[in-house]
Amino acid sequence: MLPTRDVAAAIGYYVGRLGFELAFADSTDDPGYAGLRRDGVEIHVQWHDADEWERVDRPMLRFVVPQVERLFEEYETRDVFHERTALRDTAWGTREFAFYDLDMNGLTFYRDMTAEEAARSG
Repeated sequence: MLPTRDVAAAIGYYVGRLGFELAFADSTDDPGYAGLRRDGVEIHVQWHDADEWERVDRPMLRFVVPQVERLFEEYETRDVFHERTALRDTAWGTREFAFYDLDMNGLTFYRDMTAEEAARSG
């Protein structure tokens, strides 16, 4: 579950920019909770009071993506990256990129290259 100050805006962002579809919302007029799906993944967003925002923990989610390069290219055109977002190979054997959503929840998409290498050699 990801915290958000505006569920309707979060729905618009995840659907319009990240290619998710709305699975459900608790209200069509002023949603406080919603589920979004893409490629077998479902995430939930929930409203949190702006007055309490500084005390709300914002997570960093990691998604395994077999075609991470293709997803990076898709998102590159959707104005979601921050200035340091890059597709990179890590010391721990992944190829990944990361950015923040509208509410500074971290999203990392990666491919595990060490698992692929082990499968090829095993």
